[in-house]
Amino acid sequence: MRELGRVLHFSKNRNLIVRAQVPPQIGETVTDEKHQKVGVVKDVFGPIMKPYVSIKPEVRRPERYVGETLYLS
Repeated sequence: MRELGRVLHFSKNRNLIVRAQVPPQIGETVTDEKHQKVGVVKDVFGPIMKPYVSIKPEVRRPERYVGETLYLS
């Protein structure tokens, strides 16, 4: 399990936005610290070294993850 980064905010498009520590692949599964699936990587954008990641959530209240650290599995 690799650390993806901290959730910055919940967008108007209902996606979670994360500042990534490492660039992930589109379609990778994203989990929380308890290994529960949060969603999948939908888009990667911004600077190459520390990009922003848009995550399409697959949970009931995704806004509760703002400020939390997410992981790639």
